[in-house]
Order: sequence, then structure tokens, then C-alpha cells
Amino acid sequence: MSGIDDGDVILELKDITKAYSGIVALKRADLKLRRGAVNVLVGENGAGKSTMMRIIAGVERPTLGEIWMDGVRIHLNSPADAVRHGIGIVFQELNLFGNLSVAENIFATREITRGIRGIDHKAQVEKANEFLNRLEAGISADTLAEDLPIGQQQLVEIARAVSLDTRILIMDEPTSALSAAEVDVLFRVIADLKARGVAIVYISHRLEELMRIGDYITVLKDGQITGHAMVKDIDTRWIVRSMIGSDAKDFAKQVDHEPGAELFRTEDICLPRAQGGYAVDHVSIGVRKGEILGIYGLMGAGRSELFECIMGRHEHYTGKIFVEGEELKGRDTTRRIREGLALIPEDRQREGLVQSMSIADNLSMASLGQFLKGGFHIDLKLEKKAILEAIRSLSIKAKNPEFDVTSMSGGNQQKVVIGKALMTGPKVLLMDEPSRGIDVGAKADVFRTMRRLAGEGLAILFSTSDLEEVMALSDRIAVMSNGRLVTVVDRKDATEEMIVSASAEGHKTKRMHA
Repeated sequence: MSGIDDGDVILELKDITKAYSGIVALKRADLKLRRGAVNVLVGENGAGKSTMMRIIAGVERPTLGEIWMDGVRIHLNSPADAVRHGIGIVFQELNLFGNLSVAENIFATREITRGIRGIDHKAQVEKANEFLNRLEAGISADTLAEDLPIGQQQLVEIARAVSLDTRILIMDEPTSALSAAEVDVLFRVIADLKARGVAIVYISHRLEELMRIGDYITVLKDGQITGHAMVKDIDTRWIVRSMIGSDAKDFAKQVDHEPGAELFRTEDICLPRAQGGYAVDHVSIGVRKGEILGIYGLMGAGRSELFECIMGRHEHYTGKIFVEGEELKGRDTTRRIREGLALIPEDRQREGLVQSMSIADNLSMASLGQFLKGGFHIDLKLEKKAILEAIRSLSIKAKNPEFDVTSMSGGNQQKVVIGKALMTGPKVLLMDEPSRGIDVGAKADVFRTMRRLAGEGLAILFSTSDLEEVMALSDRIAVMSNGRLVTVVDRKDATEEMIVSASAEGHKTKRMHA
């Protein structure tokens, strides 16, 4: 800890311990937040970052330890307490009311009123537009929140926090859903807040991002602080070593095997948009047995929609889909799974898991048909064996498979979603942003699993907006933009510049066939 300029400390956590029914999430942790600086917090999933943020935001109370602000000991017993002390938080899972306007969201619970005449909507819209303009958000305050893309919803959350006259702003994974241009806007906003003396707490898994905007960095591992430094004095390897206790495992190592014959193909997949044009625009693409094909694209490129069409989620799409040369006829998802397709959705919380069920039940729910005995009874022994095998082969950290799936870290939840898909015995695996919101260690595990599965002959199609990831994992790279397939190249012929420029110019290019 020595050699770190103490700066202008606004908030200090001293010796904080937090235990939940016997599990210690934080152990004697100390944290100093400095005014007018970006205080970066980093650690693997389950390291205790979210617990620490929830304590600062008044959502949780520490079991032991003290919180000091401006040299005075304070108690944060509720989120309202935190707001009174000028502490705001922007959660990774967005908390907007979709059926209200942007202005109504920004002023929810503290509406601007005109005496007995009720809410002054005009004043709210004007005031909200001031905050939005300051963020260069390009959003009008009278728009409905649910009509905004996720990146702009994120900026509305930040505008709400800024409007509260926040002195400490916590941002949990703020860029996980943003395009490169939106990230640039966000970083300008952060610079502006810093200049106004706001202390920013920034949680992210994107190490290059932390290096770019961080001033101070604190690393958590297993609920304890394992590193603390000024960002200018360290590099990303220092972060990884502090986080996982060793240098990152190189997930880019190819497992050498030659892909086989074409296993999967789409022809002319189109998904019309309600407002005209196409969300997926005549996409024809093939994947071979044992091949990993990465689809790169920015937000709105149509990657998720393409996967949804393939899985039979949109009845009104057109085009053909083939597995092992046979055209798939049925349009429903259950039938698609039977025909050998499986999808790992981007939003694992809402679409990949049933939150109220156990880890074991989540794993086996899509493949129960395999465990039927005599057509009626589930062979529980067989099911249990398959569940334990999935946990072992994916190195899922699950002390007890009967625990609720919500008791796991994000990285392990993602492995459960992958395990659930693999238990259906697929030939083709579609993975939509497989590493979104998971830490370095879990990422390396997921990537190693993808390599191993390809080695075993699966055809893998994965989408990502992470350039490094698509370059490291793919055998071939496809680029989508505005619903179209812009180009498909062999990984060995691809450069980062080529991929980025292709993703930006999709609307001007001709259609491609892979």
C-alpha cells in the first residue's frame, strides 16, 4: 500500500466484513475512494465486488467494520441514506420503467410538481433534457424508455444519478452493452464528472478499459483485497496476477485439428422489422464440423436476431436452415433442439436460467427426455450422474447442486447455461456473447470449453462485440452490420483494422455469401 498518494479521500471503508448465512463475502476489507478520480474495482466473479458496492449504496449493511465520509463515521442503513449522502449507483442490470418516459424515469420518486396541479411534465422534460445534453446522449426526454437501445438506456441511468447531485457515483459494468461510440461518450461523461469533483467507482472486466480511464485500482480476490495501486504504476499483467494469483492462461492457443465437412448452413435468412427494412438481411453462412466461426458486429448488427431465427424464435422469418445437409422443417424451438441445435443466450439471467430452481434442475431441464424410464418415470440416478458429469467437465464451482442457481457467481451461472445446452447433445452450438459480464478466470474456462467441444466435432457459431475475443477464438470470422453479412475471412488473413472497418460500413456493401 505504500507509495500511493492518498489523494482527497471522500469515503473510507475500514475493516469491512460481510457474512451471509455462514458464507463470508468480504473479509476485513479496506477501501479509500478519492474525490475527482476514477477508483477502479476489479476481481473475478464472486470476489466480493458487488457486495462491497451494495454496502456503499446502502443496499446491504456490513456485519462488521465502519464507514467514514469526510472524516466522520456514518451509517448507511438504506439506499435512501446513501442518496442523502450523495451516493449514486448505476447497476449492470438496468432498472428503468419501460412504460414511462425518459424524463419520468429520471425524476421517479422526486417528481417536479406545481402545487396541487400535480406533476409538471413540461418542467421535467426540460430539466431532463439539460442532463441528457450534458451527457451528449442524443436522446429526447419525452421518449419511452423501452423504445431506446440498451446503450442509451444506460445513459439515462447515468443522467438520473447525475441529476441527484451525486458526489460518489458507482458504475457496475457500465460498458458491457455499449458500442464503441457509446463507450467514447461515456468516457467523456466520466471526465466531466471527475472535473466536477465526483468520486467514481468503476467496476469492469475489460482490463484495457480500466487502464484507459482508471486513476486508482483495488483488486479483490475471495472477499479480500489483494492489490492496491495507482493505475499509472501498473500494467494489465499486474491486474491479472492480483486477481487470479498467476498470469492469465492463454486462451488463444489453438487445439490443432482440421475442421470436417459442412455441418450447418443458413440460406437467405431474413427477418423483417416492424418499422420497415430487415433486422436480418439475406444472411447465408455455413459452419463445418469442429469449426469455431466468430460473428463480430456492433450493437444492432443483427447477430442475436440471426441466432433467434435459427432457433425458431421468430415465426415470420424467411430462408432455409440445414443440419448435415437436411433442411429443417419445424419452426418451434423444442423441435430445433431435437434436430441438434442449442443456443447460449446473451441474457443468461432472463433467458438462460430459471432463477427459482436449483443448479441441478437448471442443468437437466432441457434434456429430461433422455432420462425417461419406461416412458413415464425419470431415472433419477441417471439424471444425477449426468448432472455431476456436466459439473465436472465444465469445472462449475457448485458446493451443492441442490443450491439455488442464484447462489453462484455470474461466471459459474454462465457455465450452467452452457452445461444445460450440452446435455441436449447438440451438433451445432450457438453462443451469443458468451463472455458478457464474466471475469478473466471464468472467461478462460469458457473459451477452453469451446475449443474442447470444437475438437470433439461440434460446429460452434459465436457472436461477440469484443475484437480481441473474435481474433483469439475463431477459425473464421464473419462480420455483420445492419443485419447484413459484410465479409467472411479466415482468421489467419484477418487484421483488427479490417474487421473494425467492415463492421462500420455494412450498409454500403454488397451482400456476401460464406
